[in-house]
This record gives sequence, structure tokens and C-alpha cells, in this order.
Amino acid sequence: MINLSCLCGQIRVEVAKRPDFIHECNCLLCSKTGARWGYFHPSEVAIDGATKGYCRADKEEPAAEIRFCETCGSTTHFSLTTSAVAKFGDTMMGVNMLLADEADLAGVELRFPDGRAWAGAGDFAYLREARIIGAAALPG
Repeated sequence: MINLSCLCGQIRVEVAKRPDFIHECNCLLCSKTGARWGYFHPSEVAIDGATKGYCRADKEEPAAEIRFCETCGSTTHFSLTTSAVAKFGDTMMGVNMLLADEADLAGVELRFPDGRAWAGAGDFAYLREARIIGAAALPG
């Protein structure tokens, strides 16, 4: 179990397990909301506190609604939009793992997808090699 919270503490997020990996995506949405996403089934996440939502206006059918604290502005999580749930099912939500204590994430792989270059289908290309959170840097 991992407990996360926004800066002011009004929003608390609890996830039932550690994420398999975390994405630090460079797309406009991820980079401007300041998030590193861990992905979970909605049944594995509990949110306590009122959040505000935002969907991209530059996408005809945005797939994610970003949720954030109304008081401090911290991005807490995303949920799939109604149109995305209709296409894919309610199978995923993202939690901003930057809100977690890094010690809780030691050993989890951090990946760097090139979301700005992604066409919206197929696999991501990656900007650089993944790293393991909490792993000591090699000298030199």
C-alpha cells in the first residue's frame, strides 16, 4: 500500500500496490501538469478529497481527464473520459507518483516515453534509457 497526498494535504490517494513502472512522458499534457504516471486499475485506487478536473480542449476526443487539488493545484491523478471508457472499458487510471515518497518507489522502473512524437497508436518511442528509482548512480 502506498499513500500519496497533494501539497496542502486536502487530497489523499491510496494505491493498493506499487506500479509495475512509471512514465515520465514529455507530451504537452504530462509535462505541463507536472506528472509521473503510475497506472492502476480503478479498483486499486482510493481518492479522498474533492478534486477539480480538466480535459484537453485541443483534442477532439481526449482520453484522460486530469484531476487536481483546487487549493494547491497539485495534479493528483487522471481518469479515463466517458468516450475512452466506451472504447477501452474502465480499466485504467493514472496516479501522479511524484506525490509519493521516493522510498516507497525504490526499485520501480522509470521510463521516458516520447509522447510529443507519438501518433496516438502503437508503441511509444523512448527518449532515453529507463532507470531504476533509488538505484545509486554509477561513478564516472
